[in-house]
This record gives sequence, structure tokens and C-alpha cells, in this order.
Amino acid sequence: MNAIDFSPLMRTAIGFDRFARLLDGARAQPDTASYPPYNIEVVGEDQYVLTMAVAGFAPEDIEIMVREDTLLVSGKAGDAQAEPGRERRFIHRGIAGRAFERRFVLADHLVVHGAQMEHGLLHIALKREMPEALKPRRIAIQAGRPVIEQSA
Repeated sequence: MNAIDFSPLMRTAIGFDRFARLLDGARAQPDTASYPPYNIEVVGEDQYVLTMAVAGFAPEDIEIMVREDTLLVSGKAGDAQAEPGRERRFIHRGIAGRAFERRFVLADHLVVHGAQMEHGLLHIALKREMPEALKPRRIAIQAGRPVIEQSA
């Protein structure tokens, strides 16, 4: 296993400890969670759509939760009975209907705008919304007056 040492970068960076933890966590987690499959698509400047293949699930079987900087999408297997009193017998069952839980770490100021389900695909819209206080602003330069006034 190759280890990447980010300590030279962190010597001159301030406030990036969360980023370092994120990289360490990603390196430590095995990539075994492959169900359900998903796509992450850029649809505009600072706009994304997460699409998950959730065939066999109804909207009420899926829960979407945002907590701090994590998006959690989970699904519980619904009762897929065809008709009351009729037992289902499969010759081949290839459509997975098992419970799942997927976690996605969200970047700063990324907000979930909504979700829609269509044709067995769950679409989750995300957009980066930068607070006014963090947007660039121009500072006026004053001449002839001290910037900080001395108190007596």
C-alpha cells in the first residue's frame, strides 16, 4: 500500500485539517460498497446531480438526510407483493432489492436542493451557495486618515 505524505503541504496551509482528515478517511475505506450504482454529473457552474439506480424501490422506501457535511441516502427493502394472496416464485431474481446506505461527503457550501425519482432512478440536485460574507469584495482605500484610530 502506498502512503502519501501531505505534511509538507500542511506546514504552510492553515485551516485545511478537515481536508487532510477527508483524504485519510478515503484512503482507509475499502471501495467495496458498489450498490446501488450512481453517477455524479456537473450540470452547470456549481450545480451537480447525483443519480442513483434504485430499481424496485418506491419513494417511501428511500430516505435522504443531510447532516453537517455528509449526504446520507438509505433505502429499506419494501414489501414487493404482487397481489394479496398470491405468492411470488422467481426462476431468476437479478434485480437487487436489498437495503442500502450510501454516504457522500459534501464540499463546503454545497446544498441539496431537492430529489426526484423517475424510471427507477433517484436524482438528487445539489448546488454550491456561497454566503455573501465569503464572496470577494473590494476594499476602498482612504487617503489622509489613519485606518485604525488611536484611543485616548
